[in-house]
Amino acid sequence: MSPLLTGMLRRYRSAAARAAALFGADRSGNFALTFALISVPMLIGVGASIDYVRAYNIRDRMQDDLDAALIAAVREVDTLTEDNIKERVKVWFNAQGRTAGISYRVDTDTIAISKTNRSIQATVHGEVPTTLMKIGGVNNVSVQVTAAVAGPATSYLNVYIALDKSASMLLAATSAGQTTLMNKTGCNFACHEKEGGPWTVNGKSYALRYNTAKALGVTLRADVSVTAAQEVVDLIKAADPTGLRIRVGFYTLGSTATEELAPTYSMSAATNALKTDTDLTSAKSIAYSYFDKSLPALAELVGNAGDGSSESSPLKLVLILTDGVQSQRSWVTTNNGTATKDGTWICVASSGSTCIKYNISYFPDQPKVSPLNPGWCQDMKTNTATVGVLYTEYLSIDKDWGYNGTVGETMATSGFTSVWGGTLKTGVPSTTTRRNYIPTALSDCATSSDLFLAANDPDEIEAGLAKIFSQYLGSVRLTQ
Repeated sequence: MSPLLTGMLRRYRSAAARAAALFGADRSGNFALTFALISVPMLIGVGASIDYVRAYNIRDRMQDDLDAALIAAVREVDTLTEDNIKERVKVWFNAQGRTAGISYRVDTDTIAISKTNRSIQATVHGEVPTTLMKIGGVNNVSVQVTAAVAGPATSYLNVYIALDKSASMLLAATSAGQTTLMNKTGCNFACHEKEGGPWTVNGKSYALRYNTAKALGVTLRADVSVTAAQEVVDLIKAADPTGLRIRVGFYTLGSTATEELAPTYSMSAATNALKTDTDLTSAKSIAYSYFDKSLPALAELVGNAGDGSSESSPLKLVLILTDGVQSQRSWVTTNNGTATKDGTWICVASSGSTCIKYNISYFPDQPKVSPLNPGWCQDMKTNTATVGVLYTEYLSIDKDWGYNGTVGETMATSGFTSVWGGTLKTGVPSTTTRRNYIPTALSDCATSSDLFLAANDPDEIEAGLAKIFSQYLGSVRLTQ
């Protein structure tokens, strides 16, 4: 409450108390006249309370309207002249809707525009008519609001690109590549393990599916993810040509998070790392995706975000590229239970049109293969870092027993809740397959839905991280 209002109310309460005393002590019959005289300050005091509360509420609405007007105007800062932007601020503010009888004034002189920093600041004045305060000669209450907006592209910013290095990212990136690899090795994935080989390509023998895939010229999703990261690097160069505001770093996700390149202003160093660091390229993979460990570890590496005002207080954007499955190869392939034919779990083989089924006890680890728990992303958000997620869609492989028994199984049979502590989103049936729940989990991992993107083919994946990065740079934030 303002000092003026506080003083007024104090005086009026004192007058009201004296009036009440006079009223109770009067024996002359003239108390009606006396009470009528002192009731005026009482009415003014009550009116002041009502009018100031009304003015405060109107000021809140004015603040919201000005915030909205500046957010709309700053998106035009690169295409309009300063005079046109000032006019747009006035038009958009007025378009938010006025309260009847309220006089607003947008001071054009107070609208400060910086095209270099893509920022706008403005002040609006208003006059709120009073009600009972008019008795005391106060006809209006003045209110004022100020707002400022700026875009992340003009702030100091660290970008952290985290690549999923699980074996599932060694899936052939195209349908043609998957067919080629399947026909040659009997598998869609270019695993680094020695399993089933050797295979011969152009007269040369290869023990690993990975080397075989490379000899066949098959592009893998792990290869495409590196290209996606490079597109972000190219956008950073365009957004910060002087190399003084935006840094980029690279990280891998497996059993934990590992820093491959600390945030740097040098885009040439970033490009070189993507070309030569075998931990980033498809040359190496990890047999497990422990997001319950790697995402909290990534949060520690990223640390707390700042306000973007200085090099020591940068905004922080985390871009995660992943297929979103909490898994380990042995959870799929280890059969240490007792097989029971004609059980209720999974068709692992077929004889003609007859499905041969095994009981779930044959694969006791299969519930562990699950969409990641989006709660594991919370540490980064708590640290006020912004999280964007590119989902490289996990393909449906209906004839593969490992897929059918894990990612192809339902959420009801998964360990999403019982093992990993997740909560199935309201409205999603438990009969939903784990594969179909992955985008829901990853969208909840992202800071907002517009920073989540699902991509299937190589072109979509390559462009995906860049789209999320551009979406972030195009956003604005209120700075006052």
